[in-house]
Amino acid sequence: MKMNISTNEGNPNTLKLVIAAKVAQHAVTVKTVQPKVGFLSRLPSIELSSGLVLFSTNAAMQLIVPSSSQESKLLNNKWLEWEISRLQPAIAFYGNTGIYKTTQKSCLWSLLRELNNALEDKQYLIKDNNDLSLADICIWVTLWSTVMVTEIGNELNKEYLSIKNWISSIELLPVIQDSIEEYKFERGSKAIFSIQAVSWFPVNTSSNPKPSKPADLQLSPTKEKEMEAVNQEEIQNISSNWSSKSYLDVKNFPYPVLPKKGEKNILITSALPYVNNVPHLGNIIGCVLSADIFARYCRQRNYNTLFISGTDEYGTATEAKALEEKTTPQNICDKFFDIHNDVYRWFNIGFDYFGRTTTPEQTEIVQSFFLKIKSEGYVLSETVDQLLCESCDRFLADRFVEGTCPRCKYEDARGDQCDGCGHLVNATDLISPRCKVCSNRPIVKKSQQFFLDLPKLENKLKEWSSTVEKGWSSVAKVVAKPWLRDGLKPRCITRDLKWGIPVPIKGFENKVFYVWFDAPFGYISITKRYTKEYQQWWKPTDVQVDLYQFMAKDNVPFHAIMFPAYLLAANEGYTLMKHLMATEYLNYEDTKFSKSRGIGVFGTDARDTGIPADVWRFYLAYIRPETQDSNFNWVDLATKNNSELLNNFGNFVNRALVFAEKYFDSKIPPIELQEDDLILLALAQRELSSYIHALEQAKLRDGLKNVLAISKHGNQYMQFQEPWVKIKGTDNDKKRAGTIIGICCNLACLLSALLAPFMPCTARELRSQLGLQKNNYGYIPDVITSILPTGHKIGKPSPLFKKIEDKDVEILRRKYAGKQETTSSSSGDVKLLDSAITEMDNKVKKLKAKFDKSGWPSSQIQIFSALKKKLPDLINEKNKSPESKSKKPETVSVPEQNGDVAMDVASLEAAIAKQGDLVRQLKAKEERSVWQPEVEKLLKLKKQLGDLTGTAAAPTDKKSKKKK
Repeated sequence: MKMNISTNEGNPNTLKLVIAAKVAQHAVTVKTVQPKVGFLSRLPSIELSSGLVLFSTNAAMQLIVPSSSQESKLLNNKWLEWEISRLQPAIAFYGNTGIYKTTQKSCLWSLLRELNNALEDKQYLIKDNNDLSLADICIWVTLWSTVMVTEIGNELNKEYLSIKNWISSIELLPVIQDSIEEYKFERGSKAIFSIQAVSWFPVNTSSNPKPSKPADLQLSPTKEKEMEAVNQEEIQNISSNWSSKSYLDVKNFPYPVLPKKGEKNILITSALPYVNNVPHLGNIIGCVLSADIFARYCRQRNYNTLFISGTDEYGTATEAKALEEKTTPQNICDKFFDIHNDVYRWFNIGFDYFGRTTTPEQTEIVQSFFLKIKSEGYVLSETVDQLLCESCDRFLADRFVEGTCPRCKYEDARGDQCDGCGHLVNATDLISPRCKVCSNRPIVKKSQQFFLDLPKLENKLKEWSSTVEKGWSSVAKVVAKPWLRDGLKPRCITRDLKWGIPVPIKGFENKVFYVWFDAPFGYISITKRYTKEYQQWWKPTDVQVDLYQFMAKDNVPFHAIMFPAYLLAANEGYTLMKHLMATEYLNYEDTKFSKSRGIGVFGTDARDTGIPADVWRFYLAYIRPETQDSNFNWVDLATKNNSELLNNFGNFVNRALVFAEKYFDSKIPPIELQEDDLILLALAQRELSSYIHALEQAKLRDGLKNVLAISKHGNQYMQFQEPWVKIKGTDNDKKRAGTIIGICCNLACLLSALLAPFMPCTARELRSQLGLQKNNYGYIPDVITSILPTGHKIGKPSPLFKKIEDKDVEILRRKYAGKQETTSSSSGDVKLLDSAITEMDNKVKKLKAKFDKSGWPSSQIQIFSALKKKLPDLINEKNKSPESKSKKPETVSVPEQNGDVAMDVASLEAAIAKQGDLVRQLKAKEERSVWQPEVEKLLKLKKQLGDLTGTAAAPTDKKSKKKK
């Protein structure tokens, strides 16, 4: 691959690209150019052979040298973020002022201490790497080319030996030597100013209104595509719209919200969660949170919007949970309804009504629908073979049966659906079925049941789906397509159970409706609980209602096939789903959420983390699994919070408002648009248009990134316009500074509206700082206009976000990582097997995403099933062994920066001695805030030793602590 680099003279960031190209063995050509005038200038840029031009050095490096693993990628991202958003701005500040060390220690010096601690006892920053990482390259180049040849370098070499050794060893590497020889430049202050000349971070921090620390004033490095030039038509449109278009108010919707003729009417549902568990993060983003973000967007567009959801309370899942907790199904429903309600309320999910299915309205609607469908000839009565557990003396509902799938041979298929191949199955078709309660093999017994005649409805379903499928998410299309293609079969809709809605037919009094016949009607019955005028939404006559349904992919068959079939069979003009917005699955730190094993964050845990609900909403939307499974990761959460929210969005709006407060008496100054202003607004208009396009299709992740792109443009614009310089100049300069700040405050106002669907509390706080009422979130317009007029009085600015510290991330990561096995050969086998299952599970998911049943190799499923079958046997064998019960552990698991490390007595004693020396050194020259955390580490190590040896930790530590 051939790469062309364009750079200004002597820019050290160019050396990063040269090194990355050599590591990847790509040819590279460096060309020195003059920086462009205006805020769109940024160098170096790199043009790939494909023609793509990247302006972000760190993003370009990640494309040239991809990370070898997900964990490596996340750690690289963390350090690259640190380098571009904290280290480089601090060095720029030093280059301007010459100040790097005071009695309280400057920002730069504290950053160097942080790096030194990270490098202690390591050759490279990322411990598992056998060679240079991108993080090592970037940070090394920045330090080697700038501060190491200034007066800082001498002190740094004396105080931070780990950095000194790291810099020296990297400099000797052949790839580094070759790169230095190829791209030569002058190190030191000239290199610092070369970076400043074409970078986005503010270099006049001493006079620039800013958040609490100069280090927080940089944008996040994101992958960028080549920016097309703003054309004259865009500029003309912006110029015309800015003053001529009025900004609308958000409507006050009366109660109840009802559809209206000639207006956009949006009915939104999220899949009804079962009441047999606590929802985890994947459940939340898969249905209720995604639906809530979309509903909030619709309301801010003045669409007549109704958002309905509730708990699904009938069915065997509830009955099974009641057996487990030795209580009644109704008690389970009451308990978990309250839990779900509290969780969703904390997440600020704005339902118009959150109901439940154990209501008289639900019973009435389900029974009347059944009778209507039966009268239309779509219900069959057949004698079926049903599984009876003689040990439990009960017919087994689908969820009480497990066995081997007859299609793919997956051994843990349920009696209603196989998680291996995704197809619905009949319990009696399972190979080697077993009772989930007692594990005994059930017998087959005849039972009379009702069936929905799906083959008779197949043509109607095909005709309907062909007209609406284009409005479905890609995941929904992939899951639903095989159903109609392979042909439908009659589906049993009754069960021999007690917990459910009774079948209103003589002779069937002891039977209830199958939960997936009953549950979808919950959307209608809950709407009826909300308003007696519910039929205006579900049986509209002279209005158009668009139904959007949100769910994870496992619920797609019931919403794409079963529920529409019921409504079509009734033939009474019911509202049919138009947009099916399904997602893939969200995993937790490369594994599955597990309440029993303590793995993952569940809804009731989120508040305990201390992280605001809005940050959870933001991050879950940012990683929403729209096209493929995604992964929740603590390091990534902190990185996105600190870069995108704190350094990008929060930095922009806070700087604009603080400047207005400081220099313009908290009032919006007069605005006289010039070309650079129009270019900024045109770029923001592009993002606004893309935002609306994405949100209209419920592509929430894309829409959120458009919001962040606008604030990024604003940061870049403010940086190059330098209002902090102009405000000290001539009258014309001061007027120009007023225009710049007036535009930025208006963009901040627009951003408050765009962010509101994702982060409603933050948006409300920002509106307060903007001097606006908080009773609504602001209208989301099609075009950018002047929202805040000249003279508008803003409120008191304050930072919107807080940094998430690395130490807090590590604590949370350990807390929700699940129970750890003690170190032994058998537990090691369990871990290896568990790891193999996870890996095979990921392979299975990828196969499901790419192939249908005809092209899907079942051998993978057989391997997966065999592994899963072996795991409980191995765990049982381990638990039964006398050694596991009597033998004391010879090692303990000690938390380290890159994971838990097993230590024996000798290792712990050595670690305690080393930590003790560190504590003594820090106490001699540092403040308490610096050495206190290290004291806590020492005490924990001593406690670990005491636990291992059966002796108490030395009491002298407590005494010394009191004296301090």
